[in-house]
Amino acid sequence: MANTDSAKIYDQVREHYSSASRSTSIKYGETVAKSFGYSAEELASIPQDSNLGLSCGNPLAIASLKEGETVVDLGSGAGFDVFLAATKLGPSGRAIGIDINDDMLARANRIKSTTANNDNITFIKGNITSVPLPAETADCIISNCVINLVPRADKPAVFREMHRLLKKGGRVAVSDILAKKALPEKLSADVAMYVGCIAGASQVEEYEAWLREAGFQDVVIVDTGADLNVYLETGADGKKKGACCAPAASPAPDSGEGGRCCDPVPGSGCCSSEPAAPDAAASAACCAPAEATTPADGFAIPAGVVPEKTDLNEFVGSYKIFAVKS
Repeated sequence: MANTDSAKIYDQVREHYSSASRSTSIKYGETVAKSFGYSAEELASIPQDSNLGLSCGNPLAIASLKEGETVVDLGSGAGFDVFLAATKLGPSGRAIGIDINDDMLARANRIKSTTANNDNITFIKGNITSVPLPAETADCIISNCVINLVPRADKPAVFREMHRLLKKGGRVAVSDILAKKALPEKLSADVAMYVGCIAGASQVEEYEAWLREAGFQDVVIVDTGADLNVYLETGADGKKKGACCAPAASPAPDSGEGGRCCDPVPGSGCCSSEPAAPDAAASAACCAPAEATTPADGFAIPAGVVPEKTDLNEFVGSYKIFAVKS
């Protein structure tokens, strides 16, 4: 991120995810999770309020977890993937979540306290560049849309920690947002875009190099093709937002004179030429400001404030990453 030091990045990320920890938009979280590959059955098997809609993939889909294994989730948040992993590991396994945010950890532990059969779940405070666990603890390490939040200078340390924590033959199964090309200044310099997992996205080649330098083999990095605009186009109710595309100089939406309201074409910020609804109440419902990216309960949508007509998929993608410690 241009002209931003590591301390500022960590502070901004901490503030953003403390706010996210207070989210109650369950329907929003369900829509985002399903768009990134979680099944309805998976979502029904875990506490609903552990899913804050912060995923960018489903790392468990490539983790091949087995009963009795130990899994460490780097950047576990409210415990979404930890709770799901625990259902696959059985009572003899362990699911350990690592997070630096006190508010997220408090939420995860509060949820844990209300669930049955949770003895195989643990949440620990720690920076993912220096995890407070012994070497060779894990059979598998997962992470979901978190490594891109680490300042560039610290990213290699994350992969070294993964290698240290894994047993021989252990595997990495990560979902993350990576850059398809250099980001324009309007995105790379935006703090909201950094905490929203966009501005800090690494190039695929960098990610692979860091994994190999840390000692991993059999590295596979694949673009899932998932639509990242889901963050921007989903409301608190889990449904696609409407938008008002009337030019600033147009008559007021409730005047029935001119304004154009519709559902946006995904990623384009464009609308059809249908006239605004003449009824004031209908117009108000239709013409929510296009730039509004915060559901009614105040949860900041992960992608932050995006410049008009920006298609996130043009610059970044949702990738699945797999690697093995030899």
